[in-house]
Amino acid sequence: MPVTVVVGLQWGDEGKGRIVDLLAKDADVVARFNAGPNAGHTVVIGQQKHVLHLVPAGIFQPKTTCLIANGTVVDPFVLIDELTTLQNAGVRLDGRLWVSPRCHIILPYHKQLDRLHEEMKGSGRTGTTGRGIGPVHADKVSYLGLRVGDLSRPDVLRQRLNIGLGIKNRLLVALGGEAVHAGQLWQELQNAAARLAPYVRETYPILQEAIGQGRNVLMAGANGVLLDNDFGTYPFCTAATTLASGVGHGAGVAPRQVDHVVGVLKAYTTRVGAGPFPTELADATGEHIRARGAEFGATTGRPRRCGWFDAPLARFAAQLNGCDRLSLTKLDVLDDLPVIRVATSYLLNGQEVREFPIDTDDLAKVEVIYEEMPGWKKSTGTLRSFSELPAAARRYVDRLEELVGVPITQIAVGPERDAIIERGKGGA
Repeated sequence: MPVTVVVGLQWGDEGKGRIVDLLAKDADVVARFNAGPNAGHTVVIGQQKHVLHLVPAGIFQPKTTCLIANGTVVDPFVLIDELTTLQNAGVRLDGRLWVSPRCHIILPYHKQLDRLHEEMKGSGRTGTTGRGIGPVHADKVSYLGLRVGDLSRPDVLRQRLNIGLGIKNRLLVALGGEAVHAGQLWQELQNAAARLAPYVRETYPILQEAIGQGRNVLMAGANGVLLDNDFGTYPFCTAATTLASGVGHGAGVAPRQVDHVVGVLKAYTTRVGAGPFPTELADATGEHIRARGAEFGATTGRPRRCGWFDAPLARFAAQLNGCDRLSLTKLDVLDDLPVIRVATSYLLNGQEVREFPIDTDDLAKVEVIYEEMPGWKKSTGTLRSFSELPAAARRYVDRLEELVGVPITQIAVGPERDAIIERGKGGA
């Protein structure tokens, strides 16, 4: 590797989990460095589908050490459920999974505030997952946060919880919510602390030791680049950075320590929640893609909005993250389509633009200029080499690679773990 960062280059749900699982077979350490339980990563192994929200997808490779680094916000109760599910599935965790004590924790009042904020916005709602992500990050930067390390210090936890609830309960009641009982929550957190204690350990030294020894380290990003709080489609975004550069403050990995950045893209585009989506298909083709691609959120179950591949969007995201290779997922979802369209540029105020508009209001009013390509009308799900793909499918992949400007080195043609076509940088 030795230090490789994996990021999603659309609005999330690109299939990062299965790519992390694939790359983790050669990794010694896999670390999650951002987002929280608003992310859902799915890995299919044999007949079993695993959905993760906090634990890195590298956990299914038995020789890897997995880290939930400080940039991840953790719902302790969600994490406990996830650990139990993994253990029941026969996945060994002891000595393999560590959670940074610096991770901020999501509490019930964060989730309640998240829902109340959305209700108060009315038609202008953001479309959040309701998992408390925005409110917990707000507490983090306003010095009201609680961290995983606080769980092991009952007196400190009680003091900080009382301070936080003294403010939050007033907000909750004012917004029509219910006040949270400090004593009850403190006791629930004490129970959670006992369950999580064996997994809490500072992750920064583990990462730096592995990097110093030249071991293979995989940094697993969550959410998509277009949900980034600065460069995404604000305000229809998440609360923190989703960029590859987030490994710095999210895990303590310096920029010069990163060797490769892998961008993950679907062969089409999806997004969940509100916000502009230039290539969205509100027709039978969009419904076909949603049904065939099982485009429903792994975290919320919400149907995803589906549309054609957006090349200006993908090119912007790849440049922003310094990607040197791409993984293309769900090519097989397009197998039945007679014609496939690719967005190559936009019309904005009557002028053609080939770059992705950073301003969300501009993005909302663009007209899309498409290039049409013939479909291949053949199944690709069982194919395992690029040369086996139908000629039209190969041309489609080549065209996307040309438009984005980064080599496509992996192509997923199904949800199964082995449904991957490895492709060299030379295109073979």
